[in-house]
Amino acid sequence: MARGKTGIEWTDKTWNPTTGCTKVSAGCKNCYAEEITKRFKNTFPEGFAFTIHPQRLEQPKSWRTPSRIFVNSMSDLFHEQMPLSYLKQIFEVMEACPHHVFQVLTKRGDRLAEVAHLLPWPDNVWMGVSVETQKYTSRIDALRQVPAKVRFLSCEPLLGPLTLDLTGIHWVITGGESGRRHRPIEEEWVRNIRDQCQAGGVAFFHKQWGGATPKKNGRLLDGRVWDEMPALLASLEDEVVELSAD
Repeated sequence: MARGKTGIEWTDKTWNPTTGCTKVSAGCKNCYAEEITKRFKNTFPEGFAFTIHPQRLEQPKSWRTPSRIFVNSMSDLFHEQMPLSYLKQIFEVMEACPHHVFQVLTKRGDRLAEVAHLLPWPDNVWMGVSVETQKYTSRIDALRQVPAKVRFLSCEPLLGPLTLDLTGIHWVITGGESGRRHRPIEEEWVRNIRDQCQAGGVAFFHKQWGGATPKKNGRLLDGRVWDEMPALLASLEDEVVELSAD
């Protein structure tokens, strides 16, 4: 855990300068992060209450290997209790680590849009919102107001069919809910999102089908693994190689 290693298919590491959250929508019902805090009470003595961890702030600076880093897998960076001063420090750390790609994901589109103009948005900070049902597609409108180089959607857990306006969106992730209490996912929901991405020239990544044992259910859709990434990732990796050569 200290090194941030993760089994999440679309990232390499996790970094949690805060932990804990509160539920805001349907996708939060069976929150995996909350379950982790219950299983590892010694690691999370504060439980699932929103908590800042200043001692973790500088972690990415010690990770020398260029990595994709999912920021706050155990929380929400735009939580209502997040101090703006601490949020700015987190963004300053990301800006100071151009060899990494930081993937930020929130369910709080309104606060994201409210404070985005106060934050730096270097090319290596990707911003995403969760969209689990059609009810929450308004988060995409909030995301479009953010000057991030890559804007993405996480449709996980996918709880229904989605019709998406992908204007200004560069990447879409789909996934079924995992765990004992998982809710069902329909293959046609995922196929339809993939088709919308292909029609709009948007990278598509299907993470998992979910279930009680998600690894067993695999990732195949129509006979193949869909693990597309935004085109910017390749250009950033080329820049890192060039810097290393220098």
